[in-house]
Amino acid sequence: MLDGQKILITGATGKIAFPIARALAARNEVWGAARFSKPADDERLTSAGIRPLQLDLSKGDLSSLPGDFTHVFHAAVDPGLEDWRRCVRTNAHSSGDLLHHCRKAKGFVYCSTGSIYQYQGQRPLTESDGPGVPQRANYSFSKIAGEAVCTWVAEQFRVPLTVIRICSTYGPLGGAPADRLEMMLQGKRIELHPDKPNNFNPIYEDDYVELGIRAMEVASMPPLVVNWAGSETVSAEEYCEYMGELVGVRPIFEYTSAAHTPLWPDVTLMHRVLGRTKVHWRDGFRRMIEARRPELLGRRDPAKR
Repeated sequence: MLDGQKILITGATGKIAFPIARALAARNEVWGAARFSKPADDERLTSAGIRPLQLDLSKGDLSSLPGDFTHVFHAAVDPGLEDWRRCVRTNAHSSGDLLHHCRKAKGFVYCSTGSIYQYQGQRPLTESDGPGVPQRANYSFSKIAGEAVCTWVAEQFRVPLTVIRICSTYGPLGGAPADRLEMMLQGKRIELHPDKPNNFNPIYEDDYVELGIRAMEVASMPPLVVNWAGSETVSAEEYCEYMGELVGVRPIFEYTSAAHTPLWPDVTLMHRVLGRTKVHWRDGFRRMIEARRPELLGRRDPAKR
């Protein structure tokens, strides 16, 4: 665990960055940068011991940001739902600007995504597999560009860098499994890719906090690129059935090529450089549902209550 460091977390109100910032704030000076689009966001960070800093990376203005952070976890993102040019500018150009601004850091983490991979069929995706944009094209190719820009800046200015390719995260703050559970509770069909089973390595909040901090600690030159996921493989079909047992509904699957391809990562390198996850997927799903039960069950289809 990092101790006595000055750490910047961007996208600090998000489901991945906030728990990491909260964990680090107990023993470090943590700055949480975000747009603060919701009135309660500022207070939420302050209550967790995080120093809030309003920062919109899409505008490219870093004048309010100190340059003496020892570590950076860069999770701020444009999801690519609107203009693709803005998405690339934010996720690639502005990420490079931030890395250059924080070039004195001992460790910088750039959050990429497993969605950059070209689908490889029924085998795990390795870090050496080529890129593709199976769904959410704006987001995926902006992250490919972001990896390239950050790698170039890191190499030019000798900044230790870790690129984490995030796969399926989940926990009390949500994630793809929670989104599927909400659909189940509303009686909606779960769209899955026809090449079944749809294998994933979901990673629970406790584990992604630990591995996120570790990614800052092991940042290196040349940059480290690593899949970031759970150690266990489970299909979406199996975990949806399990969640259904816990809440008393049955999932309805629809197999369609419009669904995102499975994000089944090879975690061999992750185990070597970051470590193994500890929370068994069944325990994690149970804990997620217990933490969010009132919220989730409040959205249940009235006909199924």
